[in-house]
Amino acid sequence: MSTIIKAKGLSKSYGSFDALKGVDFSIERGRIVGLVGPNGAGKTTVLKAILGLTSFDGELEVLGLNPSRQRHQLMQKVCFIADVALLPKWLKVKEAVEFVTEVHPHFNLERAKHFLGKTKINWNSKVKELSKGMVTQLHLALVMSIEAELLVLDEPTLGLDILYRKEFYNQLLAEFFDEGRSILVTTHQIEEVENLLTDLIFIKDGEIVLDSSMDEVADKYFEVMVSRDDAEKAKSLNPLIERDVFGRKVFLFEGVDRSQLEELGEIHSPSVADLFVAKMKEGK
Repeated sequence: MSTIIKAKGLSKSYGSFDALKGVDFSIERGRIVGLVGPNGAGKTTVLKAILGLTSFDGELEVLGLNPSRQRHQLMQKVCFIADVALLPKWLKVKEAVEFVTEVHPHFNLERAKHFLGKTKINWNSKVKELSKGMVTQLHLALVMSIEAELLVLDEPTLGLDILYRKEFYNQLLAEFFDEGRSILVTTHQIEEVENLLTDLIFIKDGEIVLDSSMDEVADKYFEVMVSRDDAEKAKSLNPLIERDVFGRKVFLFEGVDRSQLEELGEIHSPSVADLFVAKMKEGK
């Protein structure tokens, strides 16, 4: 397994505001990584740095290249889909395909025809005539037809209904992802992608507060539902967070031996959403 993104002391300031505070992280080839954080936490700044769209301090290497100095070479190996990605409304579908065919050296026209053939998109339709879901399908078909090594997704299914969202991720797994490619995704709909992820990064106030594989998360974090009689004993083990569920207490623990927790009650693996809330509230 090789490292395709390596950041060390990555920092970015906008005036007096520190968007990134010397973060370290790495992403390996053949992984699907979720980058999760609240608004203003630094997610977009990380993506912009990776894509060569902003200057930064510290060290950052993507596919062996410096994004700031070698962006042209980098973007031949990287694809990007964002929630704000817009295609000109006057553009016809076939014109979009023809354009990418001409400008990108690694675009596979036959793959694009294959992907679009699975949709209801008419090649002669203009973008303004397509639904938002169909525009996303068109964009995805264009991107997946590029022989890229890294796919960066920034809220790619924002505003789509659940059918389009599920189809989007199913297509990614079936048609794009393999052991030679990696996907970095940010989304607020974390429940929909957590079963796809191999790795998880939480960012808070410009700092990384969790960077683990999903297997490591499963081994390290536990939720325990306990009776109110055992609540004080559970609190003595310093849970990250607690909440009430149907008259019982649920505690989320980090790094506590499972055998200790089994004495308290029923153990479950926390959802990524619950773990995210706990890590964001940690220290408050």
